[in-house]
Amino acid sequence: MNLLRKILFPISILYGFITSIRNFFFDIGVLKSYSFDLPIIAVGNLSVGGTGKTPQIEYLIRLLSDKYKVATLSRGYKRQSEGFVLANSASNALELGDEPFQFYQKFKNIQVAVDANRKNGIEQLLASSNSPEIILLDDAFQHRKVKAGCYIMLTSYGDLYCNDFILPTGNLRESRSGAQRANIVIVTKCPSNLSFDDQNSIKKQLNLSSNQSLFFTFIDYDDVVYSDEKTIKVTELKGMDKILLAGIAKPESFFAYLKNEYDNCLTFPDHHHFSESELQEIKKKAGGKIIITTEKDYVRLKGSILSEQLYFLPIKSLFLSDSDNFDKNILNYVGQSTRNR
Repeated sequence: MNLLRKILFPISILYGFITSIRNFFFDIGVLKSYSFDLPIIAVGNLSVGGTGKTPQIEYLIRLLSDKYKVATLSRGYKRQSEGFVLANSASNALELGDEPFQFYQKFKNIQVAVDANRKNGIEQLLASSNSPEIILLDDAFQHRKVKAGCYIMLTSYGDLYCNDFILPTGNLRESRSGAQRANIVIVTKCPSNLSFDDQNSIKKQLNLSSNQSLFFTFIDYDDVVYSDEKTIKVTELKGMDKILLAGIAKPESFFAYLKNEYDNCLTFPDHHHFSESELQEIKKKAGGKIIITTEKDYVRLKGSILSEQLYFLPIKSLFLSDSDNFDKNILNYVGQSTRNR
């Protein structure tokens, strides 16, 4: 915690008070939450950025989309459109935002929509001719206007919410007590060899209620990078001169997975929209070298002047253990909810 954040501590107290009052008003019904007659799963966190929401949403899509008609609904952060947008063949990352566009490109059997007003977004999806059977709300843990049937809250292994503080002194969007709304808590970005003793230690720190389920996941990187036309094995990349490019919240593990001592790592803000001058500068630095970026950045950079030398590295969120139990919890909730419609 740097000096400026400490100085801003009084603002954190005020911000925490305001968010607590807001949550209290939702809890007692002064502010109205709207329910819908289908299973809605909200995935989010207490902190700002970098907890792995996108790979967790993708895990749920893979789990559910073969059996049910699934739609994702996101705010569409930093998109250049307004209101409700349903993705179609003419959509791009500027219209949808990078993560929703990534969902649309990867999963052809789902609907992908964006709307800052989640209530309106759900109503629009349900009014469509191909209305979904399940809606996955992306980054909606604080969106209390819609009442989801299942809340999945993520917290990063290296930045547990229980050790954090409210903005701007810390990184929390609301008080730690907000975690009580979660049905499922997932500690993300764990070491793949995290011991049961360490897991139990974290479980004690989080001090969850008996009705909350706790799981641990890690990021699994692909062993191949992809362009539109070619693939290269990561083992081959290790000895190649290349540029590593990331515009995500916490790119350190991405760089560590691919980097050799001669590589140039270029870091940009999360969800960064690259200007033409920035693209020219990146191309100049790269020369004839290949450029490896994240999957989320690739959907923004695809079609740019970097395309011919651009590759991306896919990732997945995998459970350290108990994945069957997680799947069962989700499928039971969805099955019970759809049977009751």
